[in-house]
Amino acid sequence: MRDIFHTPAFTKQLNAFIDNAIKEDIGERDHTSFATIKATTQAEGKLLVKDTGIIAGIELAQMIFKKVDKKIKVEVKMKEGAKVTTGDIAFYVKGPARSLLTAERFVLNCMQRMSGIATQAHELTELCKGTKAKVLDTRKTTPGMRMLEKWAVHIGGATNHRWGLYDMILIKDNHVQCAGGVKQALDATHKYLKQNKKKLDIEIEAGSMQEIKEILAVGGIQRILIDNFTPAEMTKAVKLINGKYETEGSGGVTKANLRQYALTGVDYISVGALTHSVKSLDMSLKIFPKL
Repeated sequence: MRDIFHTPAFTKQLNAFIDNAIKEDIGERDHTSFATIKATTQAEGKLLVKDTGIIAGIELAQMIFKKVDKKIKVEVKMKEGAKVTTGDIAFYVKGPARSLLTAERFVLNCMQRMSGIATQAHELTELCKGTKAKVLDTRKTTPGMRMLEKWAVHIGGATNHRWGLYDMILIKDNHVQCAGGVKQALDATHKYLKQNKKKLDIEIEAGSMQEIKEILAVGGIQRILIDNFTPAEMTKAVKLINGKYETEGSGGVTKANLRQYALTGVDYISVGALTHSVKSLDMSLKIFPKL
């Protein structure tokens, strides 16, 4: 599978995000650091982990430091995606004190959230071990930060779903309702793609066994989203589909019942909480004047 997280296009997106975040936080200047610290003061620091989980965002932190001040040097001590516990040190930094303090909160905000997501992705993926099910993220991401949150999902070992409304057709219940039914929605989609000469995968949501039967009757898709079924109902749905199309379970999935859903034979399980309800990993960036 192509690593989209180390492509020129992704790097361009990251740089744009960093530029916008620096403008939002720093504006014309970090007046506190400039007011209290001499320009010649050098400092050093360390990223101290104060929690247990999966570390993510180290590469991003290096990019942020470089953007804030090219004089900042980073000595990385851990690999992206490594298991960490309280007291671990992810990296050391040294450079102008003003610059380190200016970058401190931006780096922490990103790394704490990314690490929290990576930790949850790892935990959910572990619950699916021994089954064919893969944990998927969703579009329930923080606006402007989707690239970071999906990157964190990947680092944690889970799988990315579509990136937006532009790279896949996903027909949800509201689309079906507004189109007039399953057949009408699928027929219109096939016509649209043909007219616009687009090759996009089609996934459609089913909220009942009857809708699954209607979808199977029309066909021409890649995946069926089995929504808000119990594990027992999903097992029956997967058997009905019988490998003709990929299957994805969603709705009502929690850490407590994920294993039950994974055992239904479904190919994917999408979990919105993976990005929209995550606890950030606790860490701090301790900075001291260099003696």
